[in-house]
Amino acid sequence: MAALLLSSALPISRFAFIFKPSSHRGWFPNSRPLFIQFRRSLCPPLNPLQSQFKPLCVASSALKPAAPIMAREDVVILGIETSCDDTAAAVVRGNGEILSQVVSSQADLLARYGGVAPKMAEEAHLLAIDKVVQQALDNANLTAHDLSAVAVTIGPGLSLCLRVGVCKARRIAGMHSLPIVGIHHMEAHALVARLTEKDLHFPFLALLISGGHNLLILARDLGHYVQLGTTIDDAIGEAYDKTARWLGLDMKKGGGPALEELARQGDADSIKFSIPMRQHKDCNFSYAGLKTQVRLAIESRKICIENTPISSANPDDRSSRADIAASFQRVAVLHLEDRCERAIEWALKIEPSIKCLVVSGGVASNQYVRKRLNHVVNNSGLRLVCPPPSLCTDNGVMVAWTGIEHFLVGRFDPPPLANEPEDYLVDLRPRWPLGEEYSQGRSEARSLKRARIHPSLTSIIQGSMQQ
Repeated sequence: MAALLLSSALPISRFAFIFKPSSHRGWFPNSRPLFIQFRRSLCPPLNPLQSQFKPLCVASSALKPAAPIMAREDVVILGIETSCDDTAAAVVRGNGEILSQVVSSQADLLARYGGVAPKMAEEAHLLAIDKVVQQALDNANLTAHDLSAVAVTIGPGLSLCLRVGVCKARRIAGMHSLPIVGIHHMEAHALVARLTEKDLHFPFLALLISGGHNLLILARDLGHYVQLGTTIDDAIGEAYDKTARWLGLDMKKGGGPALEELARQGDADSIKFSIPMRQHKDCNFSYAGLKTQVRLAIESRKICIENTPISSANPDDRSSRADIAASFQRVAVLHLEDRCERAIEWALKIEPSIKCLVVSGGVASNQYVRKRLNHVVNNSGLRLVCPPPSLCTDNGVMVAWTGIEHFLVGRFDPPPLANEPEDYLVDLRPRWPLGEEYSQGRSEARSLKRARIHPSLTSIIQGSMQQ
């Protein structure tokens, strides 16, 4: 969570706050909690600068108030998301009612730079953030004074982009004495399915697929996740985007949608790409090798996209590109299927009661992906749960909803100071695992980079609860 300066060199990363309600917003009638329990951090600072600020406050869910602090339907939370290339905000009520949802896309920048350029993305966030947040409040017919708390993504993601959202959230929370909830981006992708599917209960299996992440997790409870598999190099969304760019597709609507559309016109069996990591009997993902295969296939067919975008290609050239797109998509999704089948087997051993596979993240909007994974879960006796496409891509609703889930069990930070300086150090977690790694899930293919990785959300919460 965004930081509070400490007078001590020892960081304190966990607080539990319990307040008496006095009204709809009755958390901080005098901006002072009636009860505070301090918990010393279980984790040392990641770097010398980190000793100057306090990470996300995680209150133990074992510390329950005698009575509910606030009725669920009375909770109203603003969610802010700026982890990568979209500026998003939403207002959601505790009962799941979406009061507003606003997204400012950076599609033009993606097309211009051929991907996410962090500095350009940061500038776009800075230009859009005030308008997006205000529009979310206006569309909900509310002001910041009507909010119960502010939730904001603090990681994983691009530091420059995360900072924009966190600073905006802290300004609003400080000005209006609102609690603030730090959100894990991937947890938000997983939990938004619980907003749209009211009967989705823990435990469940989740496949989170996007431009930056491939993640298979077993969600045992709120804040308790087991990582069954992750990407060891490139994620599927990044592979879709690169392939679309190499094929000369229009990137303004996103590489994934453009490639899926072209693939419908091609022969998926025309090119025999190898399925990645078939020799490794785990649940981890790798798309770097498949990208290389695609690049070689394009070169062997002498497709020159620099001079001939898809819109100008002749029928034979377009057909050749469509075959590559279809063949790539078939193998890319076969890799997903293979890993999901093994993950279902492992998850049922750990939690035999699971009934659902949740598929979320930007790539979950792909209809071919949904169709193939639905076949996998049907063979396993599970049910496929996919949020609507507007909630699969990065959005403020998923952040607000995840904030509601944690807020209602007491996991939040107190309001920041109203007059924080603009250069105030905030806690950002660009590389932040969601769950603890399953012992059988460790990759033998390649050593994953682990430098500067923050302790997982699960380890922080579980450590707090054990204390």
